[in-house]
Amino acid sequence: MTRFGRHPQHSLKQLSASAVEEALTDATLEKNHIEEIHFANCVQGYMDGQHMIRGHAIFLEQGFQGIPIFNLESGCASGSMAFHMAVRSLLSGQADIALAVGAEKMVCEDKRKMFNAFTSAWDVQRSQWQMDIINRMAAVVDSPQGSQSPRPYSPFMDVYKAEFAQHQALYGSSQEQVAAICAKNHQHSVHNPKAQFQQAFSIADILQAPPITYPLTLPMCAPISDGAAAVIVCNGSKLAQLGVQGRAVRILATVTGSGRERAASDLQQHLVTRLADQAYAKAGVGPEEVSVAEVHDATAVGELIETENLRLCEPGAGGTLAQRGDTCIGGRIPINTSGGLESRGHPIAATGIAQLYDLVTQLRGEAGPRQISHPRIGLQCNVGGFWGVEEASAHVALLSR
Repeated sequence: MTRFGRHPQHSLKQLSASAVEEALTDATLEKNHIEEIHFANCVQGYMDGQHMIRGHAIFLEQGFQGIPIFNLESGCASGSMAFHMAVRSLLSGQADIALAVGAEKMVCEDKRKMFNAFTSAWDVQRSQWQMDIINRMAAVVDSPQGSQSPRPYSPFMDVYKAEFAQHQALYGSSQEQVAAICAKNHQHSVHNPKAQFQQAFSIADILQAPPITYPLTLPMCAPISDGAAAVIVCNGSKLAQLGVQGRAVRILATVTGSGRERAASDLQQHLVTRLADQAYAKAGVGPEEVSVAEVHDATAVGELIETENLRLCEPGAGGTLAQRGDTCIGGRIPINTSGGLESRGHPIAATGIAQLYDLVTQLRGEAGPRQISHPRIGLQCNVGGFWGVEEASAHVALLSR
């Protein structure tokens, strides 16, 4: 993967090429080994008018010609969908080696245009219906005076505000717990050379930072980012033929699904919980066997909720888990050792593959100062869009040494 951040001097093509070249080098493969490409991108059509053949426009020029190229889009879960479909190609026998790439160029001078890109991640023909649901969810808790930013921000921050309100009403979770999650992730990112931010913040710093919308302050929210990430998947027989098994990490499960109608308070039927249960069953492992997790924290509230949805702790215990230090490097279940979206950055379609990149780095024992002890199983959770009271799409994966 590239370092995530602001890359005004690099085009989407250049960022994608950089990530792909690094993946090929890491795998000791050449371009002609790749049989399919699955490309994820969300905003280039909106930002610069490149629709329809986004992946083809990038990879044909780079010499990946004559092979199938698939263009995928599923909100913030787009990169994971590219990975999932690449794995499906292997399982179906359509390919022995496939490449999944996620990339975005999101940063621009027009802040309102930049944030408006996110409004396509819900049903634009039912936007009032969606906002009414979000506002009803948020209304169960009163926001303190002065906790709303006067500047434009992503509408998805209001989604996380609403989810926090529901969680607080059910379990009594606090802004301080959200700040503890945020402080932990920023501390993790200090030693991640590919993270957009590499600065530690105390809980007090985070609580005193400029507000976005309650309970969120600026450090609790993922930044707008440019960047790319790539992953090569290969079946076992081809690995043996190529003689490159030594660096391979095994995929135990890759599961995806979509949202459905439910009561906002019925978190046991949450999309991520349903997918997590499927993934554990497919992999033949339980949540207690997970060594390290990368979960979707477009805000720190996201990690609070997904930690519970993934059954890494009891419902309502996610905040206490973070406050005790259990999710830190060295804790019982390290979460977002990369720094998460809040610190690593969030170029929408690249995020899911960046999570996989970090898990592979941990499972290989190559994370340097961020390395956890004796990792065996890694868990990835990536979500995208919003429909009704939950995400429109989600992906859960389990990897092993």
